[in-house]
Amino acid sequence: KRQRYVEKDGKCNVQHGNVRETYRYLTDIFTTLVDLKWRFSLLVFILAYAVTWLFFGLIWWFIAYCRGDLEHLEDHAWTPCVNNLNGFVSAFLFSIETETTIRYGHRVITDKCPEGIVLLLLQAILGSMVNAFMVGCMFVKISQPNKRAETLVFSSHAVVSLRDDRLCLMFRVGDLRDSHIVEASIRAKLIKSKQTQEGEFIPLDQTDLSVGFETGDDRLFLVSPLIISHEIDERSPFWDVSRHQLEKDDFEIVVILEGMVEATGMTCQARSSYLADEVLWGHRFPPLLSLEEGFYEVDYGGFHHTVPVPTPACSARQLAAAAARRDAHLYWPIPS
Repeated sequence: KRQRYVEKDGKCNVQHGNVRETYRYLTDIFTTLVDLKWRFSLLVFILAYAVTWLFFGLIWWFIAYCRGDLEHLEDHAWTPCVNNLNGFVSAFLFSIETETTIRYGHRVITDKCPEGIVLLLLQAILGSMVNAFMVGCMFVKISQPNKRAETLVFSSHAVVSLRDDRLCLMFRVGDLRDSHIVEASIRAKLIKSKQTQEGEFIPLDQTDLSVGFETGDDRLFLVSPLIISHEIDERSPFWDVSRHQLEKDDFEIVVILEGMVEATGMTCQARSSYLADEVLWGHRFPPLLSLEEGFYEVDYGGFHHTVPVPTPACSARQLAAAAARRDAHLYWPIPS
């Protein structure tokens, strides 16, 4: 069974190994944290605050210990650095109150502690930086547009049939949400290994499949499900492929739908793929739209359905040659 390059849900089935320049991930730490799995992101989120609170709590306790505040707990004439700080636990709690600006009012810094004032300013600044960084990471991770791609659906099969007497490779795309994808565009690529005339083997070579780039048909108004068509002409890699050859061939068609999310303005990309055994020769997609009273209704229950239709089993080249011979006989009568 052929190994997929892109899964049906759009996940790229490629893993990077033997990456030696791992330091490059740390140069863009923000993207690295956003790309982490949720369990690791939550772990980093918790550790960032916990380590900061513990670190400054230890410093507050150390200042109190060095000044002798812990030895004069019952001495009311003694002015400590932080009132009511009697140990590491209370120093840790004071660190939390300072960084989160809770301010319960029980522990408060005095004006007789210049080193404490400097530490207070440092913790306030550093705490604001930690808040901005971690909250920003979590917000970007929650609002990632790839979740919008979950409601962009592709048909489970692609089909090959005639359209206006020409063989076409077709698949269907749809959007399950009422909010639209703005400036939506579609692309398709053929993934297939090949060997050049010089003997070079190219694994998983990528070839563009035209889905209307020249005519602008690749720009979609995706309000209702659309059938995307690739006309098999002399520029198509399927020009010489017949039904029998298609059943024995080994390839993968990757389709990519891109656009901006109307609600957020972020760019969204949805992907899917079709193996050779997922391309049905001699089928087409039935319509899903029906006209109701005052609106059009889309029946997504038949989104993946196909129906068989009469389709020549020959290749597009053979079909074009037969049509040319038929036209020659029509306009230039040839004696038998």
